[in-house]
Amino acid sequence: MAYELYYWDGIPGRGEFIRLALEEAGADYVDVARKDTAAMMKIMAGRTEPHIPFAPPFLKDGDMLISHVANILFYLGPKLGLAPDDEALRYFTNGLQLTIADFLVEVHDTHHPIAVSQYYEEQKGPALARAASFLDERLPKYLGYFERVLQQNPHGGKHSVGNRLSYVDLSLFHVIEGLLYAFPRAMTRYEARYPALAALHGAVRERPNIKRYLASDRRLSFNESGIFRHYPELDRDDG
Repeated sequence: MAYELYYWDGIPGRGEFIRLALEEAGADYVDVARKDTAAMMKIMAGRTEPHIPFAPPFLKDGDMLISHVANILFYLGPKLGLAPDDEALRYFTNGLQLTIADFLVEVHDTHHPIAVSQYYEEQKGPALARAASFLDERLPKYLGYFERVLQQNPHGGKHSVGNRLSYVDLSLFHVIEGLLYAFPRAMTRYEARYPALAALHGAVRERPNIKRYLASDRRLSFNESGIFRHYPELDRDDG
């Protein structure tokens, strides 16, 4: 049976991390809410099921229902050949994915630092201050960490974990894609500052299955409704 992925239609969002893993592996899957958002909402609003998800993304695999990006990828990784065989490394991989989840919260807070229920224009002042702090402090902290993870991999700096591609490598590709969209000026010199991350980003983009996916209509474009949003006033030149 095909995997069933549930995520909001119209934005890459957190669902994109799952899509990239499924696409790289050539897995059979259905992006359910792209055609039937009501089916996703019905599951979340269920009153009788014992294991309901709080929010998308979530994945159905037969009778299994798994929610949260890191949890889904921890489940899918071994099945898709995108996780290390070693148990300790699998937990380290999961830790990296959870760190990416933390980073995404901070990215989102650059444009919605007060409340998700308010429009960006209603919190633009605090967003300007939050984005400045993010670019000065948090962006280099996170990218610097992932750069060191790559450089200190005993198997070489081509992958985050072990000696082959993992779902974390795919996720880091998407993070860089999102940052290049949201903060193009701040990311101007990122290749020089984070060469291992830049090399990973370029290598993932050229993988045959990913390259075909990026050119397809299954790949959703970044826009100002997702996590990564481009508001020029929040961006600035890399100093």
